[in-house]
Amino acid sequence: MRLNADFTQRALVRFSENDWIASPMPGVDRKMLDRIGEEVARATTIVRYAPGSAFSAHTHDGGEEYLVLDGTFGDEHGAFPTGTYVRNPPTSSHTPSAPEGATILVKLHQFDPADRTQVRVDLDPAQDAQLLHRDDFEEVRVELWAPGTTVDLDAPGGMEIFLIEGGFEEAGETLGSWDWLRLPTGTASSATAGPEGARVWIKSGHLAHAPL
Repeated sequence: MRLNADFTQRALVRFSENDWIASPMPGVDRKMLDRIGEEVARATTIVRYAPGSAFSAHTHDGGEEYLVLDGTFGDEHGAFPTGTYVRNPPTSSHTPSAPEGATILVKLHQFDPADRTQVRVDLDPAQDAQLLHRDDFEEVRVELWAPGTTVDLDAPGGMEIFLIEGGFEEAGETLGSWDWLRLPTGTASSATAGPEGARVWIKSGHLAHAPL
C-alpha cells in the first residue's frame, strides 16, 4: 500500500473525512494518514482501541512513536493516559492494550536506526511551547497558539502538524481537531489560529531523511 507516499508533496487528511479501517486485531481500528507497506509499514496512523482490546507482543524494528489522544493506552511498561508522548526506539518490544479504550496518533518505522533513546513525556497544558524530543534527526514539540495568532511554518527539513484541539488556517484551508498536515522539505508557509486558538503537535526536520 502507498498512501500519501510522495514526501515532496503537501498532504492534508481531515479526521472527519477519513474512514476507520479494521486492523487484524479485533477491536482495533485505524485511520491511515500516510503509509508505505502492508501490515509492516512506514506509517502514520490514528489508532482506536475499543475497551478490552489488545495487540499481540511485537518488536518495533524501526521504532514507534505515539501520542495518546484519548483514554489510557498501556503495556507491560506502564499505563499512559491522554496527553502522554512516548518513543519506543528500534529493537524495543511490548504488548499494547487498552482495558478502558484509547485513541493514539502513532508513527512506525521512521526512526534513525541507531536511536536507542526511550522517551516518555506528559504534556503540560499550561505551557505555550513544550519540547518533547530533539536529536540530530528531528525535533518534536507541542505549541499552544492564541486565538488569531499567525505563526511561521518554515520547514527546511519538512514538517508534520497534528491539531490536538482548536483550529487554524493554512494555505487557504481550515483545519479542525485531529486533522493532520504534512509540509514537504523547503516549505515556507504560515498558519493563523482560529477564534478558539489551537494546540498542535509538531514534528520537523525528519522529512529530509524520508524515502524518495
